[in-house]
Amino acid sequence: MHDLCMATKTISLRLDAYERLRRARRRPDESFTEVVLRAEWPDRGLTARELSASYDSEGPLFDEAALDRIDEADALDRFPSDKWDEA
Repeated sequence: MHDLCMATKTISLRLDAYERLRRARRRPDESFTEVVLRAEWPDRGLTARELSASYDSEGPLFDEAALDRIDEADALDRFPSDKWDEA
């Protein structure tokens, strides 16, 4: 009899994410791989119509102070100096 060797990848999770994954198991011997493969992942992002509907029903995602901080950070953002430019 031959054992199938499957490639594996080690990942790091925060403890709360690990516990959520552990609780999602249907039986104690279900592997995390099976839980992840059973999960449903959306194939597409949020559409503009869905975002607009969310804004109408739940309000803006950021308050004015957060938007101001984003604008300030954006204004301070600069391209790094070109390490290949010898001038």
